[in-house]
Amino acid sequence: MELQIKERNGFNYVDEGAGEVLLLLHGLFGALSNWEDVVREFSPDYRVIIPLLPIYDMPLTKAGVPGLMNYVEDFLVAIQQTEPVTLLGNSLGGHVALVYALHNPARVRRLVLTGSSGLFEDSMGGSFPKRGNYAFVQERVGYTFYDPTLATKDLVDEVFDVTNSNAKCLRIISIARSAQRHNLSKDLTRISVPTLLVWGLNDTITPPPVAHEFHRLIAGSELRFLDHCGHAPMMERPREFNAYLRQFLHRTTRQPAPVAA
Repeated sequence: MELQIKERNGFNYVDEGAGEVLLLLHGLFGALSNWEDVVREFSPDYRVIIPLLPIYDMPLTKAGVPGLMNYVEDFLVAIQQTEPVTLLGNSLGGHVALVYALHNPARVRRLVLTGSSGLFEDSMGGSFPKRGNYAFVQERVGYTFYDPTLATKDLVDEVFDVTNSNAKCLRIISIARSAQRHNLSKDLTRISVPTLLVWGLNDTITPPPVAHEFHRLIAGSELRFLDHCGHAPMMERPREFNAYLRQFLHRTTRQPAPVAA
C-alpha cells in the first residue's frame, strides 16, 4: 500500500478512511511508512491520520519533546479535529503521545504505546550513527529489529543520509537529549484513559522491564508481549500487533446508551 501524503496549512500527513480517528506518531528515525500495515488494516473502519513530525527541520530551539507535542496540538487544530482521538505512538512517538495526553486529557480517547520512550531508552545502541560510516549505520538500524534483515537498504540509506547532514544531526541530538530529560515516571499515574502496551520481548532499546514499569504506573493498562520482536512491533509482527489493537479498540468502545421504552 502506497501512502498518499496530503498538505494543509504547512502540515504534511497521511489521512485514510473515515470515522473515529486513530492518530499515529512515528519515532526519532521513523517514517510514515512504519505504519503501513496499520493503515491497511484499520482504514476501512477508522480514520487513520499520521502527521509527518518535523524532526529534521523544526527550529533548533524547539527541537525536543515539548516542541513536538506543540506541533501535534497545532496539527490537530489545522485539520479541525475537535473530537477526542486514539493516540498510537512508537518509540519517541509514544513519548510525545504521553505528553500530549497529560496536557490534553479531554482530547484523548485511548492510548496505545509500543516501544515507547519516556522512562528509559537506549537509542541507536547507546551511540549516534557515525558520520560517513555506512556499515556502522547499517548495524545500528538493524539493532531496532529482532531480525536485522528487516533493516532494508532503503531504511539504512535514509538514516545514512540524515547522519551526513549537520543540521539534521543537531536536531536529532537535541530531541534525544530532551527525551532523556523528560522522564515521565512521576506523571504517568495521571493517565486515566484506556491504555494498551504492545512490546517486543527482544526489544533492546526499550527492554521488557520498561514495559512492565509503564504497566505498573498507568492504572488499568493492558500489557502484551510479542516474541521474536524488537523495537517496532507494528513493522516486525504486524499481524499480531493489529490483532491486539483491534481487540483493544473493540473492548474499549463506548456502547450507546439504551433507548428508553
